[in-house]
Amino acid sequence: MGYMHVPQDVASLIAATDIGPYGLIALLALFYIVLGLFLDGISIVVMSLPITLPPIIAMGFDPIWFGVFLVLMVELGQMTPPVGFNLFVIQGLTGVPIGRVARAAFPFFLLMAFGVAVITIWPQIVLWLPSALFD
Repeated sequence: MGYMHVPQDVASLIAATDIGPYGLIALLALFYIVLGLFLDGISIVVMSLPITLPPIIAMGFDPIWFGVFLVLMVELGQMTPPVGFNLFVIQGLTGVPIGRVARAAFPFFLLMAFGVAVITIWPQIVLWLPSALFD
């Protein structure tokens, strides 16, 4: 992807659309939830990070904050059926049907989505400790 300049082209495309920083975050959140429908977490990170990091940096977001955002979004994706790995783990441990596990996990999905919204609105929550350690 680097040889074909895909990350740079995506960053240029996003800059040309004038989507704005919070629009980009909303688009990426939706993107990661959709990816979580079909892929496991490490595959999502390995395949998407080279494409999504350059636009994030170009929009002025902190890469450390984006790392925390990415982990939370991957975990949200792991809670979505049909491939939601976390749902299969719970189903394997309890023996409860996957549909019931998915319904029971939905309130936790909403709580994590709320947490993502909180760290997006107030990124200082994520950046306080790194700034205290390295400044």
